Amino acid sequence: MTQRIILFRGMNTGGVRAPVAEQRAMAEEMGLTNPRTLQASGNLVVESGKATAALEREIEAAMEKRFGLKIVAMARTPEQWSDLIAANPFPKEAAAHPAKVVAMVMKDGIKPGALEACRELAAGGERVEAVGGALYFWFPNGQGESAIFKKATPHLLGMGTGRNWNTVLKLGGMAGVEIGT
Repeated sequence: MTQRIILFRGMNTGGVRAPVAEQRAMAEEMGLTNPRTLQASGNLVVESGKATAALEREIEAAMEKRFGLKIVAMARTPEQWSDLIAANPFPKEAAAHPAKVVAMVMKDGIKPGALEACRELAAGGERVEAVGGALYFWFPNGQGESAIFKKATPHLLGMGTGRNWNTVLKLGGMAGVEIGT
């Protein structure tokens, strides 16, 4: 059994809701052990021996069956999460303003041309980098006012879900990832 960080895309946005206590109960019913949630925004940490792709499919099916939600799930091992943290191209920004750095975990990779399209949308000192199959964003004025955030859809980027650096580190801690300073 290994820890798995499960991210749901679009949870707690646009009326998409699944109470965290019920998410944990669903995980237990699926045979996943030690389910923990972080916030009400689609973050679940479990222990499982299943292969990543199979786990994602089973969780997506369970979410649809239990909650009626067709939601995309992305699972990562602690090793993958550690690599995600280590690859952050904005470490100084993340240390000073962690809520303004976002790591976007991609389901099946970054679409060709996505990085260039995001860079064209960037304004006000915003930056974006692609490292190791993830997109990293620096939003100096906050994500909510960003043209990138407003226009960068799965059609443009590929299927993914973003978490601010605070959440990235908290999820890593929940999964036993050693967080360096």
